[in-house]
Formats: sequence, C-alpha cells, structure tokens
Amino acid sequence: MPIIRQGSLFDLQDLYELEPTHRFESVFSTIEMDPILAIVSKKALYGAPVQLNYAAMIYSLTARILERIPTIKDLIKRLKNDYMFRLDCGFLLSDAIPSEASYSRMLTKLEESDVLERVQETQILQAIIEGFVTDDTIAIDATHIEARDQAPAKVEKAKPGPKKRGRKSKEEQEKWVQEQAEREAALSVFEKPIEAQLDTPLNDLRSSVPTDPKWGIKKNSEGKNAYWYGYKGHLAVGTKSQYILQSLFSSGNLNDGKAAIPLLKGIHERLSTLPISKCTLDAGYDYPAIYEQIYRIGAQSIIAYNKKNEPEPVGFDKYFAPTCVREHSYLYDSYDATYETLKYTRPKECKDCPLAEDTLCQKVYKVKITTDLRRYTAPARGSKAWKNLYKQRIAVERVIAYLKEFFQLNNVRYRTGKRAKVHFDLTQLVYNGAKLACDRIAKVLSEKEMTQAA
Repeated sequence: MPIIRQGSLFDLQDLYELEPTHRFESVFSTIEMDPILAIVSKKALYGAPVQLNYAAMIYSLTARILERIPTIKDLIKRLKNDYMFRLDCGFLLSDAIPSEASYSRMLTKLEESDVLERVQETQILQAIIEGFVTDDTIAIDATHIEARDQAPAKVEKAKPGPKKRGRKSKEEQEKWVQEQAEREAALSVFEKPIEAQLDTPLNDLRSSVPTDPKWGIKKNSEGKNAYWYGYKGHLAVGTKSQYILQSLFSSGNLNDGKAAIPLLKGIHERLSTLPISKCTLDAGYDYPAIYEQIYRIGAQSIIAYNKKNEPEPVGFDKYFAPTCVREHSYLYDSYDATYETLKYTRPKECKDCPLAEDTLCQKVYKVKITTDLRRYTAPARGSKAWKNLYKQRIAVERVIAYLKEFFQLNNVRYRTGKRAKVHFDLTQLVYNGAKLACDRIAKVLSEKEMTQAA
C-alpha cells in the first residue's frame, strides 16, 4: 500500500509565532504598494520638499493591525522606541518619524479614493492565480462594528396632527399621489426595496452605500433585541479557502439583505474566474430578489427559509417536497441541470400501500426550480446534501471571529464613516495578506518534504 503523505499545514497561529521581521516581510510581500503610493504621495514639484517615507507609513499601518497596536499614537511611540520595529516597517534611521497629523492627512487621501478596494481585488486575483482560492461555494454574513464616539441623543419626532376625516377630494388625492411619487424617486437605491438593486450597475450600488454611524439592532443569543451605535461589515467568504472575496461597509441600520446583491455582483463581475456554484446564507437573507440574483449568476441558493407568517403549503411538507395522498413526503433523488428540474421518488411508506397503483400516487415527481426559486433549490431543501452545504456557512462566522480577535476589526477609532471604512479595508487587506502568506509558506514546506521523500 502506498504511503499517503499529508501536506504541511501552516495557519495564522503559526504565522504569529514567526520572528517579527519574517512575519512582516511575508505579509508585506502580498500587498501591491504602487497604486497606494500613487494616491498618497506628493504630486507637485513645488512647495515644501518631501520628508516622509510614505511606503514605510503604509507598512506601519499594516504592522499596527498585525501587532494589535490600539492607536496611531501608540504606533508612533513604538516606532520611536523600538528600532527593530522601525526598520521592519521600512523606515531608515535617518527618516523622521511621522506625526499623528501626517498619518491623518494620509488617511484622508485614502478615504477619498477606492485604491484599497482595488488592491484587495488584486491580492485575491493573485491568490487565485497561485491556486490557493478554488472555491465553488461562498458564505455571506454581516457583523456589527461599534463606533467609538458616543451616540447622539435620540430626537423625538413631532407627533402628526389629527387626520382630516372623510375621503380626500380628487385634487387632494392627485396631489398626494404626486408627492408619494416624488418622495420615492428621491430615495437612494438602498432605501428602496431590494428588488431595485437587480438592474442597478455594481459601481452605482457601491458608490451609494450609506456609511455614517447609525443605530443598529440585532437578536442576541437569548433571542432579545440588542442595540449598538456604529456600522456593519458585510463579507462574502470562500467556504474552503476562507479568503474574503468581497466586502461592503455600511451604516449600522442597513438591512443585511440589502448588502447581498452588491456582494454577489462583485464576485460575478470582478472574480469571474471562480467557479461559484453555491451560495449559502442564513434566514436574514431570505428575500426573492436575492434568490433571483443568485440564479442570474448561474449558482444555486442555500438559504435558510423564513416562514414570515406564511400558511403551510397544501400537498407539500415543510421542505416543499410533494406528499402522497396519505401525506408521506416524496424523497429527493437528483437534480437535472439541463432542464433545471428536481426529481423526487415515491416514499418508502408507499411500497405496500393499496393506492400505489392509483394515478393519484405517482412514482416520480418532477418540479422546475424556476417555479419558485425561493422554495425549490438544488439540492432540494431538507436533503442531506442541502444540510451539509448549509453547514459550510460557518466559514464566514469563523473569518469574522478572526477579524475581531486578531485584526482589530472592532477597534474603530474614527468619527466619520469614510475614515472608519479605511480601517475596515485595511483589516481585510492584512487578513487576506496573512492568509496568502501562510499558504505560500505551507506550499514551500510541502515541496521541501516531497523533495526529501524523493
């Protein structure tokens, strides 16, 4: 029997156990610096001479997240007192240590550009080219991010006056209809129903996301409402590789479902080489428009069903599998991708049923998923294959836990949503960079083992 040799594993914990110099070099090598330098560097030849090492400043912001340094002030103190850390970040001994104001000006330039998003996409594409991202299933979820600033006092809305009794006149009705139409036309795409996003271009969706800190609400582990003031981070993660493939940063009051379509469109348009065939999401994303978007990109929906006070279907079980006359559920058999059809076979209980030969109890039942994309998925709801795919959704929860525990996602110290988004983008850039660094090291170790074995 041949010996099966398992490849060397190298994870994030192993990365943190490396010497700081090697750890920084491994992560810095995954970040394309030129586009960022083009944004933050001085453009004009006139004025005061350039005395700042912008590349080292960017690397130091990355190192701040890796080293879990809480504030820019603490980062500057570390740079002044730790010469090895200073050299690891790329500063020369002759370079002046930047001030807090210098870092603030650089962050302002970053918040006015989408350069960090573009560098993230380049980083993911590089991981795909090197063969580390081959996912066919993605998981989407959101996490709350608290703002450091104290929440503003709630302003009580003025109570409307008493309504005019009786029917409106024709002129009043026409005026009211016109006002309603004008009010709806003035709404942004994220204030409209989710269906409005289906035909909206990706760039328009991303540019209109609200990012100001707002009050958010969620259910805690006890099923009670928990409130926070701040933001939300929406992530689409590869369930196998656990890379962050797409992300969205929004105000805390944005519904989770309204971020799903931009994430799905982003993966389809910007990472088209990935063979995404399954999208797994929790019940908070159970909206017909999201099923439609997943269908449009050629994938299947693995989304927990939310009854929403709907009546029980007649002739079907809770997973929408057809039932026989005696209300036994048909068994899911297979999915025909050519005709987009689910195939169900006769229940085992019907083997000795006197109605087995009756036309009312057919042997095979077929249904097209396009009949109702929300109810019929491939594989079918309730099947073992569906449940196994849904379990993969835990990948996005694991990534969120990593971001908060190791990459300071919950350490937002800025007053504006634009500046907080820069921090959000940096945490993802460092996380994906750390993942790519780990995969590269693991590949080298595996090749060495194979060489030694040969």
